[in-house]
Amino acid sequence: MPLSFESESHGNIAFGFFNIESDMLLLENYFFFADDFCQCINELAEYDGNSSSGSTFQAYHIIDKENVGDLMGAIHKVRFTGFIGDIYKLYPFPDDPNAFKQNPKGDKTRKTVQGQIQGISNKIIIKIEPIEESQVKIGQFLFDLSVFHRLIKYVLQGGYPRWKDELQPEYVSKMEEKIQKTSNPVLKNMI
Repeated sequence: MPLSFESESHGNIAFGFFNIESDMLLLENYFFFADDFCQCINELAEYDGNSSSGSTFQAYHIIDKENVGDLMGAIHKVRFTGFIGDIYKLYPFPDDPNAFKQNPKGDKTRKTVQGQIQGISNKIIIKIEPIEESQVKIGQFLFDLSVFHRLIKYVLQGGYPRWKDELQPEYVSKMEEKIQKTSNPVLKNMI
């Protein structure tokens, strides 16, 4: 479930997994796959902090808020609107609250999820760009370094509700290893 994070540029914004059967993340009305985000972080981790002008990944931008949908309505099975509603019709919230865990094999639904979002979104490139050593910009959103770290930790743990059986996908484990070894000051010592 997405959580609220404080940005420096836009106040509180939503970030996170929005359906436990998908590996897609949202950042307000940007939607992208977690492995693309992790790969971007890996690329940042490979830089020493001096030569990096950032790293990019592909995302889907839904301009019309109505096309985004109503997450809480979909979770409670009362309002299936927009993209989020379409995904919850296909992959409903579990009846058993104990089954509410992020599926580490969420990439298996990718083709279906892409099919649902393509008609209502624009493909864009998002850049993750360090701004000195104290801030990081993700697309149009500017974050304090500590909040940027919290976004990454959210993905590492499988968001809220965490990874099913505490099993991270390989791309998340790889990101964690890269972060642990990095000398880039934007990521160093964050975990």
